[in-house]
Amino acid sequence: MSHENKANPSIKCSVNSCAYHSGTAGMCTLQEISVGCTCKDVSKCESTECASFQLGTHGTSCGCK
Repeated sequence: MSHENKANPSIKCSVNSCAYHSGTAGMCTLQEISVGCTCKDVSKCESTECASFQLGTHGTSCGCK
């Protein structure tokens, strides 16, 4: 995965604490992301995660509403 400083309008993101968050644009700056699972049973949305997430220097606030 490559990291650009340009917001990708194809990937919406509200997680302010991610290193790849575009700030006020509410988008990811990666060209693509990987989605992973958090447990063996993936019958619920809560069982998935953005596996491309990396904690940035913006603090630890999620920004979710």
